[in-house]
Amino acid sequence: MTKLIYLDYNATTPLEPRVWAAMAPFLREHYANPSSIHSPGRLTRTAVEQAREQVAALVNAHPSQVVFTSGGTEANNLALKGVMANYRGQCLAVSATEHASVLEPARAMAEQDWQLNIIRADELGRISTAALADALTPHTRLVSVMAANNETGVIQDIAVLSELVRRAGAVFHTDAVQAAGKLSLDFPGCGAHLMSLSAHKIYGPKGAGALIMDKGLELQPLLHGGGQEQGLRGGTENVAGIVGFGMAAELARSARAERAAHSLQLRQHFERRLRQDLPEIMIVAEQAERLANTVMVLVPGIEGGTLLMQLDQAGIAVSSRSACSAASAEPSHVLAAMGLVGEAGRSAIRISFGRDNTVADVDALAAVLSGLFKQTRAGSLTGWI
Repeated sequence: MTKLIYLDYNATTPLEPRVWAAMAPFLREHYANPSSIHSPGRLTRTAVEQAREQVAALVNAHPSQVVFTSGGTEANNLALKGVMANYRGQCLAVSATEHASVLEPARAMAEQDWQLNIIRADELGRISTAALADALTPHTRLVSVMAANNETGVIQDIAVLSELVRRAGAVFHTDAVQAAGKLSLDFPGCGAHLMSLSAHKIYGPKGAGALIMDKGLELQPLLHGGGQEQGLRGGTENVAGIVGFGMAAELARSARAERAAHSLQLRQHFERRLRQDLPEIMIVAEQAERLANTVMVLVPGIEGGTLLMQLDQAGIAVSSRSACSAASAEPSHVLAAMGLVGEAGRSAIRISFGRDNTVADVDALAAVLSGLFKQTRAGSLTGWI
């Protein structure tokens, strides 16, 4: 059986063994409800609070600013709906290249009582202060711009954008799910009022995330219940998942520079191979500042879904777009926002490197791509466009 080459780390990451080791006791021996006041309950409560400290440290926040959620999607929904519930009928603005977990709740609110402005991106996927200023109105109460794009890896200048939003008297939220563990994040320093995180993007468990928030901010909860998480997220805490998130955050903080350097080495090697062997392949947003581990390419003549399946048959796992939207037949909205529509927008694949990848993995990918591209040019590969 061919060894799988996994190059889809932006979709999810494998569970780090030390994370599993931290979680395991809370799936077996330490099962008490952390809201219980007896000693087993106090033990699990202590574990949750330790994890809160670890997650806070990842982004230089105070533990009291961490609200645990079920993941990045819930954190994004809590940020948008939690703020805008206080401003019914007024305006929110989100960038055109946001993850679906920001765009879809924003659109859902636009179908009700709220106004929605979409902030345009330039051809490299960047949000400029001019584009942001155009989207602001006297009634804008919330702006959401992601720290780093999950498809292209393009990094936004959050500190500059948040300053403009603060001057306008609005709340600034950033989806930092892809940036966490890859960039040095400073919650107070970046100027955001709200920041979303997810455990499974940093070698932690699925089903655990967090919203980091300014203490003075007033949010309305999505889930009412027993008053957990400062009254913002009712329901018994996912103790094992939270403990795993905490350990993953601690490991990500200590290993961030090493992981980033490893990923950048692989990305640069891959991009050199493309320039030398396959100059027809376009690297999306090549001139923009991008995450070290992420590269999206356009392979002319081959539909992205077809290319993904061909690579899968060769034992290489990549994405054609965000994993959360992969089932959709529509071209990537991120590429469309960058002006890459039609054939170009349909020929994209995303490669995202991780801790366990090697230069040999990159060379294998480049070799398979070269073979598929030659087949396309010869007309022997079906699914070409």
